[in-house]
Amino acid sequence: MPMDWTPPPKGGGREPDLNQVLNEVKQRLPNFKQIKSLWVVVLVVLVMVLGSTAYYTVGPEETGVVIRFGRFARESGPGLHLKLPLGIETMVPVKTGRVFKEEFGFRGVSPGVRSRFAEKGFDEESLMLTGDLNVIDVKWIVQYQIRDPKLWLFAVRDGVAAIRDLSESVMRQIVGNRYSDAVLTLQRVEVAAQAQKELQTLLDEYQTGVRVVTVQLQDVNPPGPVQPAFNEVNEASQQKERLINEAQEAYNREIPKAMGESKRMVTEAEGYALEQVNRAQGQARRFSDVLATYRQAKDVTLRRFYLDAMQGILGNASKVYVVDENLKGVLPLLNLDRAGKHPAQPGASKEVKQ
Repeated sequence: MPMDWTPPPKGGGREPDLNQVLNEVKQRLPNFKQIKSLWVVVLVVLVMVLGSTAYYTVGPEETGVVIRFGRFARESGPGLHLKLPLGIETMVPVKTGRVFKEEFGFRGVSPGVRSRFAEKGFDEESLMLTGDLNVIDVKWIVQYQIRDPKLWLFAVRDGVAAIRDLSESVMRQIVGNRYSDAVLTLQRVEVAAQAQKELQTLLDEYQTGVRVVTVQLQDVNPPGPVQPAFNEVNEASQQKERLINEAQEAYNREIPKAMGESKRMVTEAEGYALEQVNRAQGQARRFSDVLATYRQAKDVTLRRFYLDAMQGILGNASKVYVVDENLKGVLPLLNLDRAGKHPAQPGASKEVKQ
């Protein structure tokens, strides 16, 4: 409490009474109880301030980076933690459990089941020159995750800008080393995989503390004025691939079939040749045996040949005539049994010739 007492002017009067002066000072000063209550209030406020600045909370998908006087101190996981109060230590949350996405050539306006995208005004990102000096419009996304919070905060000034610049540089280099037809049709997956690999290498060299989750080509098209011509070329390439696949399918179907047929014919021919050789060898052995028998008994062997031949001939004949050498005419016999089994039709005449 300020004191407004002033000593009396010097000279011209009697000296002031000391007791009176002390009494006036005591009356103007606060009492001891008021001073004690004031210190208690100050102490409570100080404790509240210290308590409110001595802890921090880290979210489920976050990693807390504690900074002491602007310098990295430690990292902490999700939950409640203590720190030095009064701004000595501060905590910066970094979302290490979330996957972030950067879009190139377009921007998402409203995500959902049927998302909407804005493509106008981003031609500087998407228009690229290919190896055969054609211009194509490439739209892609990069998904990444913060792997090292310390590097993310202290190694680079702007991590998002670094990711965007490096992604665009890598994609332009890869597309510039390939033909436009390959990028438009067959090598889209290969381009995305190579871009992810090279982008991760550059981010590691710059110590950004980022892990590239995936790189996906959303859409690859020629510029608007020449898009119909490119579509025709694309359709022709697809038709060419279809015809090649159909021809390959026919080749794979007919060639094995022809090879199997040729093997079957060769096997049959070999079997037939073996059969004929075995048969010829058997006939040769039989002829040798017959010749040996003939040399031992010529008459018997000739008669046996004659009887075997006659048996074979007469066994296949329907009618047999036994004629004597002295017979001058032949009188056929009427086969009554056969005529009875097959009656003649009316009007038919039977004739016996003598």
